[in-house]
Amino acid sequence: MNRILYILVFFMAFALTDVSAQVDKREVRRGNRDFKKENYKEAELEYFRALAKDTVSFAANYNMANTLYRQGSYEQAKKHLDKIKDAAVTSPAAADYYYNLGNVAVALEDYQTAVDAYKQSLLRNPGDLEAKENYIYAKEKLKQQQDQQQNQQNDQNQDQNQDQNQDQNQDQNKVQQDQNDDQNKDNQDQNKDQKQDQQNQSGSEPKISPQAAQQMLQAIQAKEKETQDKVNKEKAAALSSHKKDKNW
Repeated sequence: MNRILYILVFFMAFALTDVSAQVDKREVRRGNRDFKKENYKEAELEYFRALAKDTVSFAANYNMANTLYRQGSYEQAKKHLDKIKDAAVTSPAAADYYYNLGNVAVALEDYQTAVDAYKQSLLRNPGDLEAKENYIYAKEKLKQQQDQQQNQQNDQNQDQNQDQNQDQNQDQNKVQQDQNDDQNKDNQDQNKDQKQDQQNQSGSEPKISPQAAQQMLQAIQAKEKETQDKVNKEKAAALSSHKKDKNW
C-alpha cells in the first residue's frame, strides 16, 4: 500500500502550494510531516484540526483518509474519501483518488466498489501496473464472493423447500389421519346402529296377519267357554249334593 504514502507526498506539495497564502492550512503541513514519520495519531490530530477550520478541505480530507487507512479505520477512511468525491473526479489526482478508494473497498471486502474504483483509476492512468494487479485481484475476489453468495442462496432455497415439503407432508398426513379417524368413527356408529336394530327386532313380538289374529281370538274364547261350562257343572253338582244332604 505504498501508493497511499506516494499520494500523500503528492498532496503535500499540492497543499504547500495551496496554502502559501493561507495560515489556517499549517495544520495540514504539520500532519504531513507526522505522517512521513509514521506518527499516524499525531497526523490524524493535525488533519482533524485542519478540518475543524475547513470541513471541505481537499488535502485535509484526502490525507486524513490515508492516515485512518494506515490505522485500520477503513470505514472512517471511506467517509473522508466520499466527502471529496465530486472534487476528486475533475482533479489532477483523480487516478490516485480512485486507486486509494479501491484499496479501502478491498479492506472492507466491498469488491464490487473496488473493481469499479480500479477501473476508473486505469481509465485515467492506463499504464499503472499496481492498479492493474489490484483490479485483477478485486475481480477474482468479487467472483468468489458472488459464487459464495449464490451457493448460500441455493442452500437457503433448498432448506426452505425441504421445510415446505416437510410441512406439506405433515399437513397431508394429518388430513389423511383425520379422514381415517372420521371414517372409522362412522363405521363404528353404523355398526352400533345395526346391532341396536338387530337387538330391537329380536326382542319385539313377531307381526301376525289379521286372519291369524282372529283365529287365535276365537280359540281363546272357545277355551274360556269350555272352562266356564265346566265351572257351572261343578257348581250345579255341588248344589244338588247339598240339597240331598239337607233332606236326609
